[in-house]
This record gives sequence, structure tokens and C-alpha cells, in this order.
Amino acid sequence: MSPRLWTKALPGEPDVELFRHRPDLDAALAHFSVPGRTAVVMTMGALHDGHASLIRAARARVGAKGLVTVTVFVNPLQFGVGEDLARYPRTLDADLKVAAEAGADIVFAPTAEEVYPGGEPGVRITAGTLGERYEGASRPGHFDGMLTVVGKLLHLTRPDIAFFGEKDAQQLSLVRRMVRDLNFPVEIVGVPTVREGDGLALSSRNRYLTAQERDTALALSRALFAGRDAGLLAAGEGPAGSEEHELIRVASPAAVRSAARAVLDEAAGLEPPLVLDYLALADPADFTEVSDGHTGEAVLAVAATVGATRLIDNIRLWIGAAR
Repeated sequence: MSPRLWTKALPGEPDVELFRHRPDLDAALAHFSVPGRTAVVMTMGALHDGHASLIRAARARVGAKGLVTVTVFVNPLQFGVGEDLARYPRTLDADLKVAAEAGADIVFAPTAEEVYPGGEPGVRITAGTLGERYEGASRPGHFDGMLTVVGKLLHLTRPDIAFFGEKDAQQLSLVRRMVRDLNFPVEIVGVPTVREGDGLALSSRNRYLTAQERDTALALSRALFAGRDAGLLAAGEGPAGSEEHELIRVASPAAVRSAARAVLDEAAGLEPPLVLDYLALADPADFTEVSDGHTGEAVLAVAATVGATRLIDNIRLWIGAAR
């Protein structure tokens, strides 16, 4: 274990403690944790400002005396055949700096052997039918692997609150469902997507894009914003006093879908082309497609491949009049 546990870092060192093994993490949690004031942010590394926003949100929520843990683990169970496990960026030194500057206390960066002693687990958490739609249909088994590692890391880090990005909307929905269905004693908080100046949602995979591919990839956010604007009624008019009060309110699911689809169809003719996987206007509770008569929250989500890089994005909407 680190000899300077919970002392300030030396000048020039990141002000965060790195742990690679469970016993050291257990000792740190026992030493420092504050009941009701512990938070975790789970990542696969290659941290960017989107991750930093999660860490900052966690720090703001638990306060200066709370504990913020960041996990860095490239989970092999989430990668299917032909996906980018081998080339997924691993930048732990840079990740420590980002985590420290954003306000983390601990970075837990275990090996696969530490998380899965004895190899791949024989027992896993399954995502059920919610995990078979959209991302689950395109990446079979992905959500089972995601929920299995999230469940394990919740046990290992023992937080009161866990923060997840809204960019991975179906993942967030599944984590909330798992926590509810399996009685995990943790609050799940979603944090809004962080975008670059041109509108592209921040992602560790953006670094794979060439300049031309990036130009094409901007069609994802353009499609979402076009869909939003096509059905626009007003901003900030969901039910007063609720999280939905901050959502963009739209009138017509059909208009939202049509406008978004038009942008994506045009991008299919670019060079390089955008290859659409899916466009969905879904109920965030179960990720079923909403009807034209739907009233309430919805997620307009898109997934597509540009070159060799698969990207996802979404925005949250409120359909219909405020209650």
C-alpha cells in the first residue's frame, strides 16, 4: 500500500492515490470513507473532459470531505468479436492527471486478473430484453459484460452514489434498472453529455477519426439537433420541480424522426460515408420505440460507423405538453 496514504502528493505529483489491488483499495476505503458521502465514477480510461465532468459532479455532490473514486478498467467482457479491445487506448499516467485535476481522491486501476480471478466469470449479470435492443442488437453480449463489471465494481468500491454519462443512454438505463431490480444500495446519477465546440460528443474513440472522417461524424449531432428543432415547442417546460423541467419540449415524434433521418441520409453520400446502424426515439425506461402519441421523456439516439470507428450520440427530449 502507498506509504503516504491520504497525505497530499509531493510537488509535481498528481494529488490522487493509485491502487491496483483489492486489499489496498479495501484498506483505503476503510480509512477514509465517510458514510453517505462516497462516490464512484467508472471509466475504461483514456479520460477526457467528459469523464472530468463526471468527476467534478461527484466532487460537488459529496463535498470536500467526501470520497471520490475513479475506476480505470478496460473490461474485456464488453468487447465482441472484431471490436477494438486490443487497440483501445490505455493512458494511465494521463488519466491520473485528469482525475486529480477534476477532484478525485482514488484511482482504482486493476488488471483483468484482479477483476476476474480465474478467467472469465461463469456467472454474469444479464441485461434481459432491455439489453437486446439497439446497442444490444448491434453488440450481442455487450450489456451483459457491462452490467457484470459495474456490479463487481460497485461491490469493490462501495459507493453511496455512482455517476454515469448520459451519452451512453441505454447503458445508463440498464444500470438504473439493475440497481433497482437487484437492490443495490447506491444512487445512480446521470451527467449531461459534454460536446466539443463543433458539436461532436466527446468520446475516447474520437481520436481514431481522420480529419475527413470527423467532418462526416458531425452528422450525428446535426441529425439530433435537426430532430429536436423540427418538433420544437419550448425549452425548460417539463413538469415544474422535476429533472424534466430542464428538457427541450417537442410536439411531434414523427417530425423529430423525419428531420433527423434526412440529415443521416445525406451523410450516407459523403466521402467517407456515414454508415447508419440505428436511429431511435425511445422511452428511456425500457428503450422501446415511442409511439406518435407518446407523452413524456424520450431519448433521440443514433449510432453509426465512420471509417473503422463506431460512434453513438443522443439527446433527451420531453414530448407533449407539460403536466
